[in-house]
Amino acid sequence: MSRAVVLHVGARDEVRSLPKDVRIRLGRALMALQRGFTLGMPLSRPMPTVAQGVQELRLHDESGQYRVFVYPKAAEGVLVLRAFKKKSAQTPLSELSITRRRLRELTDA
Repeated sequence: MSRAVVLHVGARDEVRSLPKDVRIRLGRALMALQRGFTLGMPLSRPMPTVAQGVQELRLHDESGQYRVFVYPKAAEGVLVLRAFKKKSAQTPLSELSITRRRLRELTDA
């Protein structure tokens, strides 16, 4: 059983701007989530500070660290909420609030 991957309109452009090799690894991770697999560290980390069930996919290449916030438990499928290049040790509060807003927009929660 495979579930749909639904990208927030803002996340679509963000994902397109990621380096190609990071996008390829993101695609593999999303495919695993579509098929119902549970991802763990170091690839995925729960982000309850955003919302229960939201995960942070942790990807990197020689140009830096990238984060993609996903919500795999939505009725619509695997929601891709936000993608960005990480520039500091702690995830900025602005990134968390953008992700929360996008989750509300896609789930009407």
